[in-house]
Amino acid sequence: MEVLSSRILLHPRDRERSTAFYRDVLGLAVHREFPGGTVFVLGGGFLEVSGQSAGEPSALTAVWLQVRDLAATATELVDRGVTVLREPRREPWGLDEMWISDPDGLQLVIVEVPADHPLRTDQRSVGAQKTR
Repeated sequence: MEVLSSRILLHPRDRERSTAFYRDVLGLAVHREFPGGTVFVLGGGFLEVSGQSAGEPSALTAVWLQVRDLAATATELVDRGVTVLREPRREPWGLDEMWISDPDGLQLVIVEVPADHPLRTDQRSVGAQKTR
């Protein structure tokens, strides 16, 4: 399978409220608007807020959002009234993370990748060096 693009589809209980949260509170850029929905830019992917659902978000699902500066982002989000579910901290796997939720309770993991973390290393070159 060759994936050309990716998009998370979110069907909130209140589309206008969720659209305002992602646009105005998180400050995500709008990629496209259409009757009944808005598509936001998520780095290399997209978040589509469209339709409506009466259901609860699954506790099995979280959205991972990488930022450049977690401390600055945390301050900005708190200043905008976002409730922090878990304060920023270094996790055992080496990432700096904080947890928040959207208006429907969908968990959002806000992540900073430290400069010395393996995610910042091109693993292809590491593997090539090992085989030489």
